[in-house]
Amino acid sequence: MSDAETRIKETIDGNSVVLFMKGTREMPQCGFSSRVAGVLNFMGVEFADINVLADEDIRQGIKDFSDWPTIPQLYVKGEFIGGCDIVTEMTLSGELDKLFDDKGVAYSKEAADKIRAANA
Repeated sequence: MSDAETRIKETIDGNSVVLFMKGTREMPQCGFSSRVAGVLNFMGVEFADINVLADEDIRQGIKDFSDWPTIPQLYVKGEFIGGCDIVTEMTLSGELDKLFDDKGVAYSKEAADKIRAANA
C-alpha cells in the first residue's frame, strides 16, 4: 500500500464522514465540491474535509482508492457513497437521511426537509 493509500484509509477509518474535495468546507474551489459541502454544512453534519488540491498524491490516490474518476467523493462510516450528482439525488430523495440514520450520523432532519422543500 502506498503512503497516499495509507493516509486515505486512515482518514476514512478515523472519521465518521469524510469529504475529499477541491478546497475546504469554508472555501470550496469548485462548484461540485461547494454543493456537497454546502449540503453537509446546512444539515449540520460533522465531517472531515480533505483538500485534494493541497496534495497531488491524495488527489490521484483517492481516485485510485475508490476507482471513481471525479472529486468530490463522500465517505460515510468507511463506505464510499459517491460524488456530487449521487449526493444531490440522495439528498432530494431522502436516501441520505436514511443512510445517516442507519449509520448513526447526527444531522438536522429539519434542514434536510428544507432542502427538499426548496427543490420541490
